[in-house]
Amino acid sequence: MHPENDNKRLATLTLAALGIVYGDIGTSPLYALKEVFGGSHHPVPITPDNVLGILSLFLWSLIVVVTLKYVAFIMRANNKGEGGIIALMTLALQQGRPGSRWQKLLVMLGLFGAALFYGDGVITPAISVLSAVEGLEIITPALDPWVRPIALLILVGLFVFQRRGTASIGALFGPVMVLWFAVLTLLGGLAIAAHPAVLAAVNPLHALEFLAGNGRLGFLALGAVVLCITGAEALYADMGHFGARPIRYAWLGYVMPALVVNYFGQGALLLADPAAIENPFYLLAPDWARYPLVLLATAATVIASQAVISGAFSITQQAIQLGYAPRLQIQHTSSSEIGQIYLPAINWLLLAAIITLVAGFGSSSRLAAAYGIAVTGTMLITNLLAIAVAVRLWHWHPLRACLGALPFIVIDLGFFLANSTKIPEGGWFPLAFGLAVFTLLTTWKRGRELLARRLADEAMELASFLAAIAGNGPQRVPGTAVFLTTNPDNVPHALLHSLKHYKVLHEQVVILSVRVSEVPFVAAEERVTVRRLAGNFSQVIIHYGFKDEPDIPQALAQCAGQGLNIEMMETSFFLGRETLIPKFGSGMAYWRALLFVALFRNASSAMAFFRIPSNRVIELGSQVVL
Repeated sequence: MHPENDNKRLATLTLAALGIVYGDIGTSPLYALKEVFGGSHHPVPITPDNVLGILSLFLWSLIVVVTLKYVAFIMRANNKGEGGIIALMTLALQQGRPGSRWQKLLVMLGLFGAALFYGDGVITPAISVLSAVEGLEIITPALDPWVRPIALLILVGLFVFQRRGTASIGALFGPVMVLWFAVLTLLGGLAIAAHPAVLAAVNPLHALEFLAGNGRLGFLALGAVVLCITGAEALYADMGHFGARPIRYAWLGYVMPALVVNYFGQGALLLADPAAIENPFYLLAPDWARYPLVLLATAATVIASQAVISGAFSITQQAIQLGYAPRLQIQHTSSSEIGQIYLPAINWLLLAAIITLVAGFGSSSRLAAAYGIAVTGTMLITNLLAIAVAVRLWHWHPLRACLGALPFIVIDLGFFLANSTKIPEGGWFPLAFGLAVFTLLTTWKRGRELLARRLADEAMELASFLAAIAGNGPQRVPGTAVFLTTNPDNVPHALLHSLKHYKVLHEQVVILSVRVSEVPFVAAEERVTVRRLAGNFSQVIIHYGFKDEPDIPQALAQCAGQGLNIEMMETSFFLGRETLIPKFGSGMAYWRALLFVALFRNASSAMAFFRIPSNRVIELGSQVVL
C-alpha cells in the first residue's frame, strides 16, 4: 500500500477508535476524583498531601494498568487480530487437552469474566449518563429533582434506538470524542496553569507515601481510584475492529494526556478550593460554559454507553457461536458493516436492569460502590488467561509467565479487595448479575453436552444405515434433502423420522453439520468441506469462526466448487425439534435441568439463526429424556 494511503487509513481508524473504544474510560473524569474525596464510601480528607497522593495514584494506574498491561502486553495476545475475554479464552484453550481439568478451569474463568462484563455493561450507562446530567445541579439546584427522570429518558431513548443500528450516526462518534478530549485538556490545563504545584504528583513517591501514611483509609481509597481505569478492557476487546496500532496511537497521543491533564486540573482546583468537591469536573468550567458542557458530557456518555451495549451484543453472539448460550434472534442493522448487530432479548434485559439501577441507587456516587467490583474481577481473570496463553502459545516457562504477570496481579488484586468492602453497599449487584449470567452460560453448555450424549446413545451409524439401504432401498423422489445434525457420522433423527413417515428418500441427501472454530473468522475458501458417500448421500461440514455470521444457503452454494450442486428451489431442509423431559439424576442438578429445558424451549429456531428460507423447512419432533 502507498505510504500516503496507509497514513490516511491509520488516521481514519484512529479517529474511529476514539469514538468507540475510549468512551468508557474517557468519561471517568465526570465522577472518579469526586468519588475519592466526596463520595459516601470512605471519603479521603482534602489536604495537599492527600490530593497529590491520589493524583499520583491516578497517573501511575493509567501508566501501569492501561499502558503497560493492556496496550503493551495483553494486546499481543490476540486471536487472529481479535481481542476480548472470549477471544482470550479460546486462545488459552488452544494446544490443551480437551476435557482436562485445566481446560475446564480456563473455560470457567473465561465464562465468569464474560459474565462480569455484562455487569459492567449494566452499570456503565447508568453511572455515565447520571454523572453527566448531574451537572444540572451545579448550574441550578432547582433542577435537582429532574436529574433522575432526564437520565432515564436518555437511557430509554438510547436502547429504543438500538434496533436502527449505529451505522448512520457512528461517523459522528469520533469527532464528538475528539472535541470531548480537547475540552478535558483545555479545562484541566487552565486550572494547572493557575496552580502548577499540582504537577508534583507526577512523582510516584506521593502515591506510595499516601498509601503508607493512611493505612486502612489509603487501602479503601483504591476502591474509588480504580474508577479512573474503568474501560481499559475496551482497548483490548475492540482491537478486532480497528487493529492494535490505531488504538495505541489514540491512547498514547491523545486520550491518556487529556485524562491526566484533566485529573490534575481537578486536583489543582481542590487545592485552591476544597468546596469544589461538590462537582470538581463541572466547576472547572466558567458559569457560561456549563450548559454546553452538560450537553457535550451527555453526548460523550451516550457514546460510552453505546460502545458497552454493542460489546454486549458482540460477546453474546460469540457465546452463541461457541455453544455457551442458546440461539437468540440476531438482527443485522447494516448491509455494509460486519458486526453491526442487534439482539432484542439482550437489549431489553440490559434496559430493565439499568432502569432498576438508576431508580434504586439514584446517584452516580451510590452507583460507584457497585462499579469497581465487576471491572477489577474481569481484570484479574484477564491476567490468569494471559498466563495460560504465554505458556501454551508463546512457550514461556511457567515461572517466567507467572513472574511477568505478578505485578499486574498484585495491583488488580489490591483494587479488587478494596472494592470487595463495598459489596454490602452496592457491589453485590454486578456480582449477582454476573453470577446469574454465569449460571445460564454453564447450564446451557452442560445441558447441550447431555442432550448430545442422549441423542448419540440412540443414534445409528451412518455407514451401517447406508449399507442397509443399498440395493432394495426406499423409493427415491426428485429433489435434495438437507438434514442438519451435530454428528455427521450418525444418521440424523430427523432422517429416520422422515423415512418412517414418508417411506421415501430424496434423490440427493445431504448430511449437514456446522462447526464453529476457536478463531474469529474462517476464510471463504475454507468454509465448506464435502465428502461424497454411497447412495447419492453427501456429508457437508460448514466451518465458521466465532465472529462469523452464519448463512447456510450461501455456504451451500459454495459446494458446487467441490462437485455437489444444490438447487435451492428444489431443496428441503429437515430439522429436528426435540421436546426435553428433565429427570432427577440426569447428570446435573434437577433445578439446572429445568432451567436448561426453559432455555431450550425459548431459544430461537435454527431456521432463523442459519438464515434458512422458512418455506423450505420441515421440522420433525421427538421426545428426549435428559
